[in-house]
Amino acid sequence: MLDKVFNPNDIERKWTDTWTENHSFTPQSPGDGESYCIILPPPNVTGMLTIGHVLGTTVQDILVRWKRLRGYNVLWLAGTDHAGIATQKRVEKNLLERGVDLEAVSREQFLEECWKWKEKYHGRIVSQLNRLGASLDWSREKFTLDETVSSAVREVFVRLYEKGLIYRGNYMVNWCPSCETAISDEEVEFREMDGKLYYIAYPFTEGNGELVVATTRPETMLGDTGVAVGPDDPSAPDLKGKKVRLPLTGRDIPVIFDQAVDPEFGTGCLKITPAHDPTDFEIGRRHNLDEVVVIDRRGIMNEEAGEFAGLDRYQARERVLEALREKDLLRKVEDYRHSVGHHDRCGTVIEPAVSRQWFMKMEKLAAPAIEVVRDQEVNFFPERWKNIYLNWMENIRDWCISRQLWWGHRIPVWYCDECGELIVSRKAPGSCPECGGEPVQDEDVLDTWFSSWLWTFSPMGWPEETDDLRTFHPTDVLVTGGDIIFFWVARMIMASLEFMDEVPFSSVYITGIVRDEKGRKMSKSLGNSPDPIDIIDRYGADALRFSLMKLSPPGQDILFDEKKVEVGRHFANKIWNASRLVLSKGVIGSVKEANERSEIPEGDITALFRALFSRDLPETAEYSWEDRWILSRLAFRMEEVDRFIEKYRFDEAVSAAYDFFWHEYCDWYLEFSKNRFSGGGAGARGCAVTARTVLGLSMVMLHPVMPFITEEIWNMLSYTDVTLAENTMKLSLDGFRDREIEDDLTVVIEAVTAIRNLKQTFNLPGSEGVRVIMNFKEDSELLSRLPAYRSQICEQAGIEELEITRGAGKPAKCVTSGHLDFEIYLPLDRIADVDGEIARIESKRDKLQSDLKKIEARLENRQFLEKAPEEVVARERERMEEMKVLARRMESTLRDLR
Repeated sequence: MLDKVFNPNDIERKWTDTWTENHSFTPQSPGDGESYCIILPPPNVTGMLTIGHVLGTTVQDILVRWKRLRGYNVLWLAGTDHAGIATQKRVEKNLLERGVDLEAVSREQFLEECWKWKEKYHGRIVSQLNRLGASLDWSREKFTLDETVSSAVREVFVRLYEKGLIYRGNYMVNWCPSCETAISDEEVEFREMDGKLYYIAYPFTEGNGELVVATTRPETMLGDTGVAVGPDDPSAPDLKGKKVRLPLTGRDIPVIFDQAVDPEFGTGCLKITPAHDPTDFEIGRRHNLDEVVVIDRRGIMNEEAGEFAGLDRYQARERVLEALREKDLLRKVEDYRHSVGHHDRCGTVIEPAVSRQWFMKMEKLAAPAIEVVRDQEVNFFPERWKNIYLNWMENIRDWCISRQLWWGHRIPVWYCDECGELIVSRKAPGSCPECGGEPVQDEDVLDTWFSSWLWTFSPMGWPEETDDLRTFHPTDVLVTGGDIIFFWVARMIMASLEFMDEVPFSSVYITGIVRDEKGRKMSKSLGNSPDPIDIIDRYGADALRFSLMKLSPPGQDILFDEKKVEVGRHFANKIWNASRLVLSKGVIGSVKEANERSEIPEGDITALFRALFSRDLPETAEYSWEDRWILSRLAFRMEEVDRFIEKYRFDEAVSAAYDFFWHEYCDWYLEFSKNRFSGGGAGARGCAVTARTVLGLSMVMLHPVMPFITEEIWNMLSYTDVTLAENTMKLSLDGFRDREIEDDLTVVIEAVTAIRNLKQTFNLPGSEGVRVIMNFKEDSELLSRLPAYRSQICEQAGIEELEITRGAGKPAKCVTSGHLDFEIYLPLDRIADVDGEIARIESKRDKLQSDLKKIEARLENRQFLEKAPEEVVARERERMEEMKVLARRMESTLRDLR
């Protein structure tokens, strides 16, 4: 029997241990049944779960548990990511806190510290995923630096190099002075910032005159090697062959002409700093300008900056401006709002820099990845992400894949210092193939995403042809956030098409962003990101999962507040208490030797019970209309939930299951049946059989969302060794649909609800003397069937008498409730003080009208409309409309009573 009080944490530990011991989530390859596979977006091995992780993980778990219940051979592949920059920075910080001099640490020593860090924190993320109930196959878990994955990474690098798609060269890159590494375009986050536009005079070297240039970064002028003017500029003919003197340096630099110059920016003259600006770099290459580097890898001015050497780039800016003012070369300064690139990891302002890096040509890889999305071989949910994906892919740029780090996949390239030979190899060469010298491996590592883009196939053993690859690739759906659609989703599609000759998945489901109640993205820096494990400790994993799903329309952002998890906790308690009631009604018979789930005669509840629980009934059971109705509704709801999950409409699936269990099953079926429950005999057994059957199938329906409580209740119901997580439910309930009885009960429930509301309005708690007329339209087909439910309507509504009529007139002094097929008349003359009620309602109406006039006056006040916040004005308008509706309702009631 279930405990009186629901304790989610005890149940969670119990079933997590059971599933682990049973290897419940480890599929076979090859295995029985159709395969279904999802890969977990590998979390950072040193990271912690956020509410955003919980959202994405819950969506994936719903899908895989749902498919297992339907007999699929399911693999949810577990893995963790080495997170190059993030982990390296964490380890460096840890070493500094321990008083270690980083300059004295060798590469080997540092990597040893990284592996220790990984082993220390790897268990934390695994434990957190288990606490959430994630049904991952940990037996196949891969880490992005495991040898099998590393082997695949080297194989891919070599193949792409041999195809001419990987190359090395000096090009403009995004440099992070804090992390001291190049990063890709996709790792740059642009933020709108208030800055200044400085107008600086560059005197001509011959004669009088000057060119004035505008710049937001005066410190970079020390590396200028030219000034550009548009070829169509009116002054262009007079400037041909001219040179200007670069202020503060004494260098003479040429005036050049280039179409890239924007005549609307500044003065139309553009200072050219090829080593520190992407546009200038392209212009400089076209005009063979020198690339003078004045800012080093730490964001410090170098010796080329002359007297400003050794200053931080921002300190240098102020000193340069002071020097320009002293020489009377700063013409003016304007406020200027512009977009500034920041490293998305550490928030440091990016320094564009020319650097020798490894790059990958993307255009040829992108072409087939564009076609498979256009041809709907890969589909995005919500669909709007398709256009975002295509727009980026059609304008794709080469990928800078090298990083100046130690933690990561070291680039499989070696250099011979003796002859200069460059060797690209899957394995370390013993000697130089050209001269026999000793090769030295490239110091850099690959971008973290270079291993992640292979993640649908490298963890399954590629490049070997393994059983897992044959069974589970391509995978079925990728669940991820829109913020990594370019980092990961697009690149995975390209990689799979290139190396597997097939798409990596057929569907991409993009989750929304979890925000706080103020609309801010949750982050630790803002202090608005709660620890999910703390929430699980307080409310339970099922409550958190359920609440998040109920809050999340497909692809839309979620406004999360911990208080909203109360909805899930209340629902879990409702499930628990209803289950305790149903389990207290004993109908358990002997265990059947065979499960006959495929052989259920249409509408045979006893056969359904036997098939579901593999048990015989001890005695005959008799069934009533309540039983047929709730099974019909269950059949509809289970099909509805399936349909919603199939379409990735998880909020609607959760709402449908919630409405069925709380309202149809608990509020109505169990209430309808309470007299039969306690009556004894075949009727009571029929009621108990139905209640258990519906409870069991409700647990099946809810299991993907709330795995722990449903497993516990299922175990109490089924008395078998097979957990719900390992079960297969291919039961068809089509034969239990009864649309006529559903139509009847829709009317019954509407009538009961309407009568209850009217009684509450007029404070009529008892049933004595309460007579109600249920008046049907002339053409209603329900009139002949409703008398069969008369006694239940009276009992549930708390009335003494129900008269069912057709086309009757409304009696005097009665209140009404109108519906599609009928009206409810509740005469008050013999059971209430009608005059007193009229006076009470008139008093409330008068006060309402007075309040309404005040709101209307406020909304006609121009000062209020101009000064009040928009949300306040909107709230007042909403109040006004609600009050108007209430006023009309009161007037209608008064007319009925007079």
